[in-house]
Amino acid sequence: MMIRVNVKVRDGLWAAGALLLALVTLVAPLGRPVHWWLVVASALWAAALVPISARWPRWALVLTAPLNGVNNLLAIAPTSLVVFRSARSIRSQGQLWALVGVTAVLQAAFGGLHSWRAGDSLTEYLLGTLFSVVFLLIFPAVSGALIGRRKPLTQVLMERNDYLEHARALTASTARSATRAHIASEMHDMLSHRLRQLTAHAGALEQSAAEQAPELREQVELIRRTSAVAMEELREILGVLGTSAEHDEDAGTRADVERLVAASAAAGLSVYLEWSGADLADADARLRRAVHRVVREALTNVHKHAPSARTRVSVAVTDRVRVEVVNGPSAAPRGAGTRRGLIGLEERVALIGGSFLAEVPTGAGFRVTASLPLHPVVQEETGAAGAVAEAPPPITAEILTVPRVVGGGCLATLSLVPALGTAFVLLLVAVFGRNEITRQEFDEFQPSVTHEQEVTETFGFGVPSDHTGCFRYHVRDSDDRDFELCFDRNSGLLTAKREIAR
Repeated sequence: MMIRVNVKVRDGLWAAGALLLALVTLVAPLGRPVHWWLVVASALWAAALVPISARWPRWALVLTAPLNGVNNLLAIAPTSLVVFRSARSIRSQGQLWALVGVTAVLQAAFGGLHSWRAGDSLTEYLLGTLFSVVFLLIFPAVSGALIGRRKPLTQVLMERNDYLEHARALTASTARSATRAHIASEMHDMLSHRLRQLTAHAGALEQSAAEQAPELREQVELIRRTSAVAMEELREILGVLGTSAEHDEDAGTRADVERLVAASAAAGLSVYLEWSGADLADADARLRRAVHRVVREALTNVHKHAPSARTRVSVAVTDRVRVEVVNGPSAAPRGAGTRRGLIGLEERVALIGGSFLAEVPTGAGFRVTASLPLHPVVQEETGAAGAVAEAPPPITAEILTVPRVVGGGCLATLSLVPALGTAFVLLLVAVFGRNEITRQEFDEFQPSVTHEQEVTETFGFGVPSDHTGCFRYHVRDSDDRDFELCFDRNSGLLTAKREIAR
């Protein structure tokens, strides 16, 4: 809306400037003086063409021609702006140059009418028409057409840039997915089979050790549990890389958490589950995976550092999901850990907008707490690899860069130079032109000898008198006397001269 208002204000300023410039002819005519109403009509016409060129450019282009039939050069000069704007808005080049040809013919016709009324010679008519057609019509039309063609081309380039950016982002995303799938496939083929063999052998070894070497039973059981945990971690990694793990469909549900607790209890851990609230079967997959990972990693830490401690797993589902795993003090000394698992949990929870806390509660033992939103809004993936997933916004037509401003501005300015230069020169002539005659100069004028052109070139155009073909000039050094000079319309020679009182 602001852009439209600015355009209207700009059009209003241009129209007001054209109107005031054309009205200067009322006080300082730049040619054979005409009736005041013709000057006012031509000024209004020139001012009206400015807003018309924005809405009806074809009509505005053709309607510049009638101004050449009125002796108001300051109304003709701003038509180059109208031609420039009209040519910029007309998309069909064939239609544009057809309209320029029609306008040129009409300008020549109206210019011929003006020259006939003013008594100009054929040479003056041809030169005036040539100047008007070339500098006030063709040159602005060429500039406007070039800028008009640049706009759709710029739009095409912006759309192509937008397409390429999104294609690049899609290609990068596809490449990342393919790489992750390849890594997951390699890990599944190479590690999964080995871990299953290790787990099977550890189970068989545990049975043999129970019969033949009871003193090695705990160590063998630790090997079996460690291999089982490694298998679970491998499934989790494969799930992060985009492959389906065995429990991915119901990961984080009540049944999944019960299985985790039951597996830990079967491995010798004293653990029980407290679940309050609804099940998470229909919850977001990212939330369920986070719940699964928190419970599993916390129970794994209990197995490693406090296997004899009593442990409670609590899941409360309200407007958020609160997961808590607390173990009491253990008789065995607590081993030193790397905290890599806890750091990974904290990062995973933060990615979906949750909070994580791992601490030693009052007394002894250890507590892991995670507060998770029911509807995660943050994407799981961040970092350099995910940065290219979203293509940068394209450059729109409203964003003006320096090269576009300089290029378009220079071309538009060049198209207006002839009109602005003509208007400036004519305005100087109108303001500073001499329209006073001394008595000695007046006495030198001779009827049937002095030509109108000699007088106007030296003294400018006088004010129209009450008599047809007569003009009045001020008498220098006299405030109440004027000289009146009358010329023949056909020959342009002086027919009568007299001194009159104001």
